[in-house]
Amino acid sequence: METEASAAMAYLQQQHGGSGGNLNNQLQNEQQVVRSAGRQAIRQFLQGQNCFACLRTSGKIVVFDTRIPIQLAFYALVEHDMQAAPLWDPVQCKFVGILTVTDFIDILRYFKSTGGNVGALAVNSIAEILQDAAAANQVPSRKFHGAESSCSLQSACFQLLRSGEDYLPVVYTEDMRVLACLTYTDILQHLVTHFREQRRLFDDSITDLGIGTYGTNLVTVEPNRTLTDALQLMAKHDLSALPVVDADSRILGVYARSDITFLTKAKDAQDAVRNLDLTLQDVLSQARQDVTTPDALRTCGPGHTLQAIFESFAQVRFHRLYVVDAENRLLGVVSAKDLVAYFLQDAE
Repeated sequence: METEASAAMAYLQQQHGGSGGNLNNQLQNEQQVVRSAGRQAIRQFLQGQNCFACLRTSGKIVVFDTRIPIQLAFYALVEHDMQAAPLWDPVQCKFVGILTVTDFIDILRYFKSTGGNVGALAVNSIAEILQDAAAANQVPSRKFHGAESSCSLQSACFQLLRSGEDYLPVVYTEDMRVLACLTYTDILQHLVTHFREQRRLFDDSITDLGIGTYGTNLVTVEPNRTLTDALQLMAKHDLSALPVVDADSRILGVYARSDITFLTKAKDAQDAVRNLDLTLQDVLSQARQDVTTPDALRTCGPGHTLQAIFESFAQVRFHRLYVVDAENRLLGVVSAKDLVAYFLQDAE
């Protein structure tokens, strides 16, 4: 006697006029059509929106003259709670790059490894310090690649992906002002706020869609490792954050390069260099407890659908989600960049 499941399969085969193998192929094809339709709907939305529409109404921008001391620039970023600022060269009369808070951390690593005088940070200009550090391959040399404010968000996404950078300056072409520095997270926030779709196109899980990094490709760190160890590991693998796990791969926290708590609590530059020897356990205990920061640890399960990700992001924005099992063991990580790359994967 047939079970209900086998009877249902026989019925579907009859309706589709083929064997089980043909039915599976047809269902897989239909699944791919739905996924492709979802990506296309998002791309059409991004193509119809420009960078100006993505800017916050109360946003602000900080621009640095390359002649000011780099330590002063860092304190200005901290004071204004900014992660990055465009660099203006008054001699060339143009923007020449971007300075980020993570650059300052890399510069401290450079001084620590070379035994240099960190007092130079208080007097040497941004241009001088970056030139020296870049020559030693300690700090990435970021050229200024801006997008016009009228540029579509789809084009902006492609520009971010191709450049390999995390920040995209938006330029008002009439007077060449920089209006903001867009990130993948900014673009996703605009998407989940304004994108509307009645069709159920996003019900597949993120693991089924292959979005993110999983298994042996994951890079993790133990809580007893030093901040210097973690920063070297992130530089080696070109990562902006590291999950901190115990011996059983249970996630304990996340250290992001944008977390500068250990710097802001330092008495001076020399003290900041000494803080590079702190363990990650100590660093995490000092980290901001503000749950609204995009770098806060946020988790989801492997069965989380893309629609669920959208709904979560609409409530609290984040740079990345860590995929864990029922025992809180780390399985993977999905970043805002991963999501944008998925939406655009068959656009070209």
